Amino acid sequence: MNCSAEKSSRKSTYGAFGRTGTALVTAVAILLGMLAEPAMAARRSAPFPWADLFGPPRPKPRGTVHRAAVPLPKPRPAEAPALKPEPPAAAEKAPPADNGKAAEKPPEPAPPPQPSACRQALTEEIAIAPSVPAIHGNGGCGGEDLVRLEAIVLPDKRQVAVKPAAILRCTMATAIADWVRTDIAPLAAGLGGTISELDNLDSFQCRGRNGVAGAQLSEHGRANALDVRAFKLANGRSISFTDRTVPRDLRESMLHSACTRFSTVLGPGSDGYHEDHIHLDRMERRNNYRICQWDVWDPLPATAPLLPAERPEQAPPREVAAKNDPKSDAKTDPKTDAKSDAKTNTKSDASKSEDTKPEAGRSDGAVSKRAATKPQPTKKRRQSRRP
Repeated sequence: MNCSAEKSSRKSTYGAFGRTGTALVTAVAILLGMLAEPAMAARRSAPFPWADLFGPPRPKPRGTVHRAAVPLPKPRPAEAPALKPEPPAAAEKAPPADNGKAAEKPPEPAPPPQPSACRQALTEEIAIAPSVPAIHGNGGCGGEDLVRLEAIVLPDKRQVAVKPAAILRCTMATAIADWVRTDIAPLAAGLGGTISELDNLDSFQCRGRNGVAGAQLSEHGRANALDVRAFKLANGRSISFTDRTVPRDLRESMLHSACTRFSTVLGPGSDGYHEDHIHLDRMERRNNYRICQWDVWDPLPATAPLLPAERPEQAPPREVAAKNDPKSDAKTDPKTDAKSDAKTNTKSDASKSEDTKPEAGRSDGAVSKRAATKPQPTKKRRQSRRP
């Protein structure tokens, strides 16, 4: 009995343990299978090892973003007062600063240059000469302190028009005005009239001397010269500075006054370019050197002579002069002419006798017939040869 009971108790105990152990093993196997399945899946999905070395980099997976719910504001109570619009901020009114730097102010315009002493002295009581902006051209042309000389005001307030108006430096315009007011106006009054106009041939022009290309810059290019041709009187009469019909003493007076006031005076006989006008300038040279080249020619005769002048007594006779000249076609001595005529007459008679002499063995009729049929010699005309 005891043995059987003990066996049955052991059997039941082992059987219970066996079922429990089997269940534990199964559970452990299932758990291990669940854990190994993701690893196997990751191993199957893993690329070839070389792809990690030569393939493009793959983006890393990001974690899940958990967004928290934003609480909404509570509704405004009905009994709350109404809101008023806020005034604009002071920062909006102020101009924006550039990186903390104050805004730069625009540069102020330069003050106008002060007029020179010459410009202040050349008033409307002396000349009508408005200022002209400075000219700065190529090669040193132009200058500063320029004026446009339109008219010269005489001491009696009458004006002498400068036609056309001259562009000059202020100092040159002042010298022209003083010359006309002090010297030319009294000379014109001596002719029985008053000066009313000054004929301006040339003033400012950017060119070389005498208009030659490549020559040294003329004083005309520096607005420091004036070419005058004549001055007109109120009665319409024109007095030219180079007219030989104008009295010589008047032209000499104009010459002396011009050479006293200007450093360069060029007129007829100077260089061939100033035969019909006078050139005036104020060129500065060393030691105050001046040039005054103006030939005052003698006046022309009132009427041209119709007959040639009488032959002077000391002149040789005309026959002797023609004989000594080998190229002259004048007649020679009459004695020699007679001798030469006699020689030519004897030669012509001999030739005629030879032509009419009968030949031997022929009758006079044959000779006369031959003489009649013989062609007469004709002179050949010399043809003119043109080149």
